[in-house]
Amino acid sequence: MDERRVLFGKYEMGRLLGKGTFAKVYYGKEVTSGESVAIKVISKDEVKKEGMMEQIKREISVTRLVRHPNVVELREVMATKTKIFFVMEYVRGGELFAKVFKGKLKEDAARKYFQQLISAVDFCHSRGVSHRDLKPENLLLNENEDLKISDFGLSALPEQLRNDGLLHTRCGTPAYVAPEVLRRKGYDGSKADIWSCGVILYVLLAGFLPFQDENIMNMYRKILKAEFEFPPWFSTESKRLISKLLTADPERRIAIPAIMRVPWFRKGFTRPLLFSIEEPISDISTEDGDSSASKSNKLPSPKFFNAFEFISSMSSGFDLSSLFENKRKSGMMFTSRCSASAIMAKIEAAAKGLNFRVGKVKDFKIKLQCSSEGRKGKLSVTAEVSEVAPEIAIVEFSKSSGDTLEYVKFCEENVRPALKDIVWTWQGDNFNNTSNFKIVGEECEN
Repeated sequence: MDERRVLFGKYEMGRLLGKGTFAKVYYGKEVTSGESVAIKVISKDEVKKEGMMEQIKREISVTRLVRHPNVVELREVMATKTKIFFVMEYVRGGELFAKVFKGKLKEDAARKYFQQLISAVDFCHSRGVSHRDLKPENLLLNENEDLKISDFGLSALPEQLRNDGLLHTRCGTPAYVAPEVLRRKGYDGSKADIWSCGVILYVLLAGFLPFQDENIMNMYRKILKAEFEFPPWFSTESKRLISKLLTADPERRIAIPAIMRVPWFRKGFTRPLLFSIEEPISDISTEDGDSSASKSNKLPSPKFFNAFEFISSMSSGFDLSSLFENKRKSGMMFTSRCSASAIMAKIEAAAKGLNFRVGKVKDFKIKLQCSSEGRKGKLSVTAEVSEVAPEIAIVEFSKSSGDTLEYVKFCEENVRPALKDIVWTWQGDNFNNTSNFKIVGEECEN
């Protein structure tokens, strides 16, 4: 690499890969592992001058929400006084646009990319995220020729909806933008994405755009009327699907569940293995068994949680990791006045009542695994009890594997109600709320 420099002692920055209005993207390597990454460097002054800081923050939030095998992964965000650094997965294969530029693709190849695109877009929509700028230039290919969606700079989150439940910002690339976006009357971002997917599928099979004209107003007129023609080499099945995708009325446009039922789409389709950390559940208790440490005559002591850790963990203002999916971000904590053994017994009983398998990891740390499959496989949760003082324990839950939103729902709707009798205070709740002090040892079987 020329002019090598190490960023924050973690990443070695190398050659320039590309640049845009506000950002430059460099090739990089993680110093410890040697893993290749892409580092996007953004000028704070330029972003602030153009009023784009909220868009940058939104891009970070969105990319955190949509971890999927067919979405470029954001690994880390760092900053200095003048620059913001996005450390991203390095995708070696370049843009899908480069393939299309050489000419149309064979139907099986186009189908594969379209399947991966729809799978990723479906996942984004399940998170309330619409991309709003889907086009071949924003679709990258890795070394295995698998598709990766990039550039969520124009994406929208639910909080951007107006009172009518619609988006009103006109954005995207003209040739790929949906008719309702052009009409300026509000639009559903997810339905607009599906239109863009239809244009992309057409381009993959044809090698050129369905709506094109030297006069941009004429092009807009064609888009508004969904006025296009199929080349003679398109198969009947592909034409039927594209016609349903490129339907001018968004209410009549095909939805993703229906796309996934179309025989043309289903040919050779396998759902991607979503990101998860598979950790085996050991020493699984049965209905007649007991996985708790109460079998022994004397319980060992839980680990000691020092005061600094306690204050930092329980004060939400100190938590700077909320942008990323790590243990602290996906964790949930509460304090209890009960003994560690009573807490463990209560958690095990609650888990079994919720049809979760219970496995002992070590004393005062257990793993709970849901019996049913979720969006990212089976939800697996770890619960650990730590001592702060003889009369106070901290209980921390963290997600080991599975889907984060399913984990949050499990914590809010199941864990909190099931353990309310042993909770003194929850992380983030008001520490000075004296109503918490009535929950003392009488609810615990010490």
